[in-house]
Amino acid sequence: MNRKDLEDQIIENYRKDERMMILAFAQWSINRGLDPQELYERAYPGQKHNPELLAALELTVPKEEAGDVADETVLNMLSVFGNDDLAFVVSEAIRSRK
Repeated sequence: MNRKDLEDQIIENYRKDERMMILAFAQWSINRGLDPQELYERAYPGQKHNPELLAALELTVPKEEAGDVADETVLNMLSVFGNDDLAFVVSEAIRSRK
């Protein structure tokens, strides 16, 4: 594998992991009766229609059919990808629930 192929593979792996993080966030929101788009817009007001979030929403299932996504899991995933503003909004939602 040459350097370019390796770089392309790393980028693609990052994108896959990022899509998984977005899906986990969306499912976590749905499982708790929250609107993932509304939470996202609170965190990033200038990005009303994020195409990756819209794609992830098509893959979510009703909370009755979903496995649990722990609060800590979604916060850790958001942190790893530098989504600190969204992690803050999620933290607020968690605090208001307790």
